[in-house]
Amino acid sequence: MVSLVGAGPGDPELLTRRAALRLAEADVVLYDALVSPEVVALAVHALRVPVGKRAGRPSTRQESINRLLVRAARRGKRVVRLKGGDPFVFGRGGEEALALSAAGIPFEIVPGLSSALSAPALAGIPVTHRGLASAFVVVSGHAEAAYTPVLSALAPGSATVVVLMGLSRSAGIASLLVSKGWKRTTPAAICFAASTEDSFTWTGTLGDLGAVPKHEAPGTIVVGEVVSLAGVLGGAHEQPERERLHASR
Repeated sequence: MVSLVGAGPGDPELLTRRAALRLAEADVVLYDALVSPEVVALAVHALRVPVGKRAGRPSTRQESINRLLVRAARRGKRVVRLKGGDPFVFGRGGEEALALSAAGIPFEIVPGLSSALSAPALAGIPVTHRGLASAFVVVSGHAEAAYTPVLSALAPGSATVVVLMGLSRSAGIASLLVSKGWKRTTPAAICFAASTEDSFTWTGTLGDLGAVPKHEAPGTIVVGEVVSLAGVLGGAHEQPERERLHASR
């Protein structure tokens, strides 16, 4: 049996109960680079195998991951494929599910909280809000070909734009939106290291987005009028979080 498990944004308290149970029961866990060590540590009895992919760094080929999943399951192991966020949101969970199906391996999907929603929410940014945004669009920023068709077809200001894996292309994304009629003064944010103790949020405008200094932490880009709520809702959220972290120390 293979469980394709979403690890959420990082904080182990944001895992689903089923995800935590599958980790506790696992014999083998294949985990992504952005899964937090605290979440991986919940697999107390498992062989833990890093199979992460990071842009510009040595990565495990997807075909190799598929083979490892099939091989471990055929040996009678309880296998968890642990993926950051949700397995089916830019996580290649669909490809792995197809490979398991083709090999006759039983599997299940354990959804996780995607950073597309959780990162803005934890920064006090609702992706929809009455009077500001009635829709949101999530795109992958890893390649221009991945986001250009969607963003080019989007009427300026008609939806909140959320970009995952797009920090290296933030300037290009901003330039594209401005060229399609978005105002340079449109509020924008980058939510770094969401749900972790190192989390912080940059807020500014679409015109400034490309000039944000690069950071090693993963970041979620948000563009739209809803970002203007971060100053109010972000403060309301952060106080209990600070109190929880202080109590844990």
